[in-house]
Amino acid sequence: MGRAIVLGLDIGGANLKAATPDGRAVSVPFALWKQPDRLPTALAELVARFPDATELAVTMTGELCDCFETKRQGVNAILDATEHAAAGRPVRVWGTDGAFHTVAEARANHLSVAAANWHSLATLAGRYARDGGAMLIDIGSTTSDLIPLRDGKPVPIGRTDMVRLSSHELVYAGIRRTPVFAAVTEGVCAELFATTADVYVVLGLAPEDPADTDTANGRPLTVEDSLTRLARVRGADREELGDEELRDFAYEVHQRLRERLCEAARTAYSNATPNSHPRSVVVSGTGSFLASQVAFYLTLGDPGAPRVVSLNDELGPQVSACAPAYAVAVLAAEARA
Repeated sequence: MGRAIVLGLDIGGANLKAATPDGRAVSVPFALWKQPDRLPTALAELVARFPDATELAVTMTGELCDCFETKRQGVNAILDATEHAAAGRPVRVWGTDGAFHTVAEARANHLSVAAANWHSLATLAGRYARDGGAMLIDIGSTTSDLIPLRDGKPVPIGRTDMVRLSSHELVYAGIRRTPVFAAVTEGVCAELFATTADVYVVLGLAPEDPADTDTANGRPLTVEDSLTRLARVRGADREELGDEELRDFAYEVHQRLRERLCEAARTAYSNATPNSHPRSVVVSGTGSFLASQVAFYLTLGDPGAPRVVSLNDELGPQVSACAPAYAVAVLAAEARA
């Protein structure tokens, strides 16, 4: 009988991610809100890239997509698709209670597994910050998770998206899909003319991808096209605004987003761990470069000089970008050992 291989899945609204405990990881874009009926096929195709997988460990955030009337409907649709992709293999679902559940249990208590991927990642991140207070800063394409840790365990105020938004442990901003007007609100058009993907391509912090047309205007993700989109946010075009002015604007957007995340992280940490300074900050995600900057400014002036641990360095950038999927794979493999 062959060795058991757990495949971790993180099923989001914009991306599907998979990883194994031995460090294989794949992320594929998938606009769930546009094509919910294709989710079973897309998941099956992703799982097929890991033919040695013998069981699945799942976490999700896609249930919030507005193609679903309720989170309950979204959770059930994701579980249906997962069972289809599993093709008879065992499936376990991670919950915000820090435990795995059967599919039937997840269906019966849908809010315990909805948007639980941050918790799996925080549970794994705690292993890099076992003593005292710490902070996980995970920045993705759409959202940022700012999770307080204590003695290696997540100690969040919130467990659902609604509560986590109010506690600042969840910020709906990331390095790719966030509209620019959500970061800079004065003197701009409140229209989807450009996103943070344009900002970071222009600043050279994210690569160009001429094949990527999932942008505000459907044109390629290149510096030239990103500059054009950023000009539109200012109510202008590139005959009116020069490239340097637009690069300055991109940097202003970056600064505003960084300041917003720093303030949210301070609030989240102080709410959960009052009157203390973090000893460690763990950073991860596709936006780990921004997470590292947030960590620096967050701890600037703290007397203890907190240690910053990058999951990019510890696990490699490909696994770090799929960190919640990797986390549930590792946790499930350990749970069955």
